[in-house]
Amino acid sequence: MNKYMAETLGTFVLVFGGVGSAVLAGSHIGNVGVAFAFGLSLLAMVYTIGPISGCHINPAVTLGVLLAKKIDAMEAVIYMVAQVVGAIVASALILFIARGGAGGYDVAAGGLGANGYGMHSPGGYSLGAAFAGEVILTMFLVLTVLGSTDVKAPVGFAGVAIGLVLTLIHLVGIPLTNLSVNPARSIGPAVFVGGWALQQIWLFIVAPFVGAAIAAIAYGVIRVPDVRIGTPQAERALASEQAERRK
Repeated sequence: MNKYMAETLGTFVLVFGGVGSAVLAGSHIGNVGVAFAFGLSLLAMVYTIGPISGCHINPAVTLGVLLAKKIDAMEAVIYMVAQVVGAIVASALILFIARGGAGGYDVAAGGLGANGYGMHSPGGYSLGAAFAGEVILTMFLVLTVLGSTDVKAPVGFAGVAIGLVLTLIHLVGIPLTNLSVNPARSIGPAVFVGGWALQQIWLFIVAPFVGAAIAAIAYGVIRVPDVRIGTPQAERALASEQAERRK
């Protein structure tokens, strides 16, 4: 139960920090500031809840981890539900705070940081361009997660790599779609915006999942197999150590 609560809390922090920065402070900090808000939120959560749940806080990451055979299907589904709950609660609180400002907040006009394509893309990008961008940028994120958390990766640096890559892909993707790469992050605001946001939500679920699957396949191809080190006792000791690091 603790790990599922951790995923809800972690997703809440990511969405409140990232989407909240766009809605409440976007005019002051710009796209670069919003990109760093997302990256720093994720970096902080990797070190905070990573030891508890692995800090997926993104259904696409959970799918990538599932395809890499580091989590079972039922647990993955519960993770995804917990993540969506955290995103919806965060979006509700962002909207509540935004409405408390001078002049209130028109969610239909303001958009609550929802993701979109076509006329709802910040740069007016087409459905095809938005889909391709979300797939590619999600692949970057999930590939980084799988590589930096591998048992062969340097211990203690995964959060830095993952936080920085999320910042990077937001710098690229905010003008494209407001950037999702995370179905939970998209579902949260869309629930309150309704209308066009819910009509377009399919892209921000399907494209990140496609990108996650590509990343899992690619990492499986490029990953160097574990080296056998000799005696059965030594191999059992290595397997035990790897299992502990995956928890």
